[in-house]
Amino acid sequence: MKKLSLVLLGAGIGITASVSLHLYADKAATPPAKPGNVLPVAELQEFVQVYSRIKDVYVEPVEDKKLIREAINGMLTGLDPHSTYLDETGFKELTEDTKGEFGGLGLEVGMEDGLVRVTSPIDDTPAARAGIKAGDFIVKIDDTPVKGLTLDDAVKRMRGKPDTSITLTIFRKTETKPLVLTLKRAVIKVASVKSRLLEAGYGYVRLTQFKERSTEDVAKAIDSLYKENKAPLKGLVLDLRNDPGGLLTSAVGVSALFLPEKALVVYTDGRAQDSKFKYYASREFYAPRATLASGDPVKLAPKEVKDVPLVVLVNGGTASASEIVSGALQDHKRAVVVGTQTFGKGSVQTVLQLSPTTAIKLTTARYFTPNGRSIQAQGIKPDVEAEEATVSSAENNALRIREADLEHHLDNPNGAPADPATKPVDPAEASKAKDAAQETRKDYQLTQALNVLKVQQILLKK
Repeated sequence: MKKLSLVLLGAGIGITASVSLHLYADKAATPPAKPGNVLPVAELQEFVQVYSRIKDVYVEPVEDKKLIREAINGMLTGLDPHSTYLDETGFKELTEDTKGEFGGLGLEVGMEDGLVRVTSPIDDTPAARAGIKAGDFIVKIDDTPVKGLTLDDAVKRMRGKPDTSITLTIFRKTETKPLVLTLKRAVIKVASVKSRLLEAGYGYVRLTQFKERSTEDVAKAIDSLYKENKAPLKGLVLDLRNDPGGLLTSAVGVSALFLPEKALVVYTDGRAQDSKFKYYASREFYAPRATLASGDPVKLAPKEVKDVPLVVLVNGGTASASEIVSGALQDHKRAVVVGTQTFGKGSVQTVLQLSPTTAIKLTTARYFTPNGRSIQAQGIKPDVEAEEATVSSAENNALRIREADLEHHLDNPNGAPADPATKPVDPAEASKAKDAAQETRKDYQLTQALNVLKVQQILLKK
């Protein structure tokens, strides 16, 4: 017991030192330890006793490596819903996800009450085509109950070789019995940006996730809409519904497309000095590695986009980076936010590498909008409320799950369809316009966004 206690004490000191080095890697020297940062000997002794009992009397032999890793994971997941341990597989998958291509079903998920909760299905993936919705709970993967699995274990089971089948048992609050869905895995190539003309003069850009190239892709999409319209746009809809977030630099870049240069986009505040930072609509913040030769991705969009009337569409699946964009554009009075209250994920996760293949994802700060509003557990309240037409308000409130509903969440410190305006020139364009109009009519929130833009046009003329 004494030997084991000394080993664990040494391991604890080693882990603490390693985290400190990563937190202060950019500083000239590691700061001196604070007076209160002493290891709790009594609690460590209790930990050693539990460790010893498991090794001696658990029904099956358990490897030391597994026990230590599970202890680390439990220490992190007990803090908040977003802090976690990344083993070799998890660290690799995190890198793949931000690149925009990975294998699996196309789900953004989290863990709640021991079940996998769907944050958002990604557009044009097996999950979206199967009809899985934000707020669904996955209770069984093939024949394995999810209860008792870690989130990492559940994700590993859902991923696999392309074209292999998997059966998910889904609990949905509006259904009387579980849904059993069989899906076929695929290589998920996330096309994060889609765009089209809703009708003459009014553009639509859908951003499904903030990836490395999202700023460039949105800028190019807007440029294409201007060219297709053959005239400056009268209004633009930026659709961030069910966008679970992604890279902070891309959120700053997308905001910079519509804001004046050097406008404050978001700031972070945490205990460590490194976590106190302000992000502005300047290239060094959204394209830090860009060179003069590679150019500024924001400059790919027409300069008129800085002044075009803008509506941002949001809902309960709008989270993290997409809330940063919504909040920045709302605070600067650059856009009208339409839809329902957003998810409320306003915390910063920093990936701190422990070894070449493992890391921890640790919550280190909170996000604040330019006006000082904390997004955490509150989200962004739209300027114009517009519920989804497919469910009633009561059902929607019952289904909606936000950051504030998650266990261990951080507290907030601040305590009618339109007809096309012009007749298309040829039958092909007429058919395309008709399809776009029909798609808009099916989407009540999008129709409301278009109506808001048209009202803005009337007011501008007056």
